[in-house]
Amino acid sequence: MRISPIAAATASAAAFALATVACGGATPASEASPETASTVAADVQTAADAPRMRNVILLIGDGMGPQQIGLLEIWARRASSSTYVGPTHIERMADAGTVGLSMTDPVDALVVDSACSATQLATGEAALGEVIGLDAEGNAVPTILELAEARGMATGLVSDTRLTHATPASFAAHVHHRSHENEIAAQMIASGADVLLSGGLRHFVPASLDGAGDDDAAWLADHGVPFDVASRRDDDRDLIAEAVADGYALAFDREQLAAATGGERVLGLFAPSGMMDGIQWHQTVDDPARAEPTLTEMTVAALDILEDDPDGFFLMVEGGQIDWAGHDNDAGRLLHEMRKYDDAIGAVLAWAEGRDDTLIVLTADHETGGFGLSYSAFDVPVPVTIAGDGFAGAPYQPNFNFGDPSQLDGLFAQTLSLEGMLAEVGDDAAPDALMAVVNEHSAFDITEAEATEILAMVPNAYHVEGHSYLDAEELPHVHDFAAFYPFGLSSRRGLIGRALATQQNVVWASGTHTHTPVAVVAWGPEPVRRAFGGLTHHVAIGQTLVDVLTAE
Repeated sequence: MRISPIAAATASAAAFALATVACGGATPASEASPETASTVAADVQTAADAPRMRNVILLIGDGMGPQQIGLLEIWARRASSSTYVGPTHIERMADAGTVGLSMTDPVDALVVDSACSATQLATGEAALGEVIGLDAEGNAVPTILELAEARGMATGLVSDTRLTHATPASFAAHVHHRSHENEIAAQMIASGADVLLSGGLRHFVPASLDGAGDDDAAWLADHGVPFDVASRRDDDRDLIAEAVADGYALAFDREQLAAATGGERVLGLFAPSGMMDGIQWHQTVDDPARAEPTLTEMTVAALDILEDDPDGFFLMVEGGQIDWAGHDNDAGRLLHEMRKYDDAIGAVLAWAEGRDDTLIVLTADHETGGFGLSYSAFDVPVPVTIAGDGFAGAPYQPNFNFGDPSQLDGLFAQTLSLEGMLAEVGDDAAPDALMAVVNEHSAFDITEAEATEILAMVPNAYHVEGHSYLDAEELPHVHDFAAFYPFGLSSRRGLIGRALATQQNVVWASGTHTHTPVAVVAWGPEPVRRAFGGLTHHVAIGQTLVDVLTAE
């Protein structure tokens, strides 16, 4: 197993970090924020007395707060459209394991982004917002993936977003801002990770590949890429060629992935950017003609490769589009994303069945959207007769609409994401066209007046010249909490979601993240998993993961 450049360069730092963790101490955070640092450090608990685990699998549901888990669970138990004949895999894991809660806040703020949160999980170090693989002082620190490689273990990263996206990047790269995806791509190839499976090909191909022309077609054909891609690089560096020179087998579709799993190292990039969403997954999962592998198939392929290493392995699997559905306030897609991720969790549990050398930890980087099912004054129930003698002939009539299980079926019946609906009508859509598309693909309807409101534009009250999101002079008209829908035209998706929300008995607090503590579910030998119970912090989770992987 090759030791990556960053692992070699940080060997002494790694030794210090391991010694600190083994002694049960917390790694110092920013001296500029002593109160925050001490609060984070106080949560640290380790499994120093537990046996070392041969394999550690970290499952991250991006944006998956307790609310999102609750949506999957109530659909699985109450909806006629439920595809479960028994408990969800999250429930199975919780029943057999240890359950806790974890705070996610960064060292310098109240609310975290995926880069900082994943960095804290990957390193056990308190971190600043939007950084990748850096501690609170801005220094590159070894990640659990790099520490595993330094011990000769196999390593892998799997995500349904982009390989260069914040969560997977935080385990194998070190940059001062998550937006530097081209540099992250180069560091991914140099990391030495054995399995890299995700989307994001656009950051690995030379800038000359612009999505048009005969040269593009020839390049794609030569490399076996079955889809068009336009580079996002600003140089002609060909990271695909570099990966091949570094010993990677390549995969760009489902068939190529199956063929590549016979080798030791695999780079699979299955889409220009993000991979299929949860609704598309549901529509195509059983289609033999489907070219793109599912998150579950990528996870199984990774396990098939990594399990052969005699020294064990570390694997991170991200369900990243739970977060994207939350940002869009897209409740129907959110349910499908949770169902898709639970399927991948089931594959991991099936692989680990009967093993006593493996720790599996399921958590999230944060909650997205402030999602919830709620009761309202809309469509208040009519009186009905209840036969029980406690009613003594009085009608049963709740004061409010507490939601009917059939609404869960309506959420699951959505056939296109809100992003897909807007893409279908285009940026210059007329209200009647938007209304028609939404009502075709959703079990819940909007009116033409609501479509008109969704399409309305207003001056950008938060304009910042040159800002990657706030530079536009005009933005969709968000009527309340507009500052919490900061992603330009994409906030229009949230306007559709909120227009549908009353009929769905759904509420959304935001188009961004919340500070909500997230669930932690640990499966494995009891002496190891018990360290993940209680109320803790992601810095402590990260330190404990390193501890159980690297203990002698």
